[in-house]
Amino acid sequence: MILKSFDQLKQALQENEKLFLLIYKSGSAQSDCARERIVRAGKQAGIPVYLADVNEVNDIHTAYGITTAPSLLEFSGQKLRNVTRGCQAESWYVSALSGTGFSQATGTDGKPVKRVTVYTTPTCTWCNTIKTYFKEKNINFNEINVASDPSRAEEMVRKSGQQGVPQTDINGQVVVGFDKKRINELLEIR
Repeated sequence: MILKSFDQLKQALQENEKLFLLIYKSGSAQSDCARERIVRAGKQAGIPVYLADVNEVNDIHTAYGITTAPSLLEFSGQKLRNVTRGCQAESWYVSALSGTGFSQATGTDGKPVKRVTVYTTPTCTWCNTIKTYFKEKNINFNEINVASDPSRAEEMVRKSGQQGVPQTDINGQVVVGFDKKRINELLEIR
């Protein structure tokens, strides 16, 4: 389902307890990859997926501070719960949409892809630094804005015992701050 405005998204959020929205940029290889795979995954899982092309819609991504396309936004109860950037394996999308958990995808080198979640706030300089670093290294990650979701902030504190951001969860190992050496170790970046 193609969305053409933020008002259409607000209406869809009122009609759906859970909603997935792919923000993409047509003509971009990563975005075209994500769009193709998530549409197929949605059909396979029997779950509607909403789409918004930033070339045509300019108020949805700005409302949520999304600066990267493609980005998959997961809403629950009208609240943004999760953001996943980049193009994922189709099996990953099927698992995410159906709520059966995320499947273990493999990279082009045959190694399991790391599950990376970054807890951030919009005003955090180091949060932007770590997100830029992951983009430069082509690391797919989920971003959770703890400023807009107190339950996710509590989840972050339970995992690490600390409130500061950024915090990065890499396959269950939490790194507080932008500890590049530790992040590179966990992600096997040489």
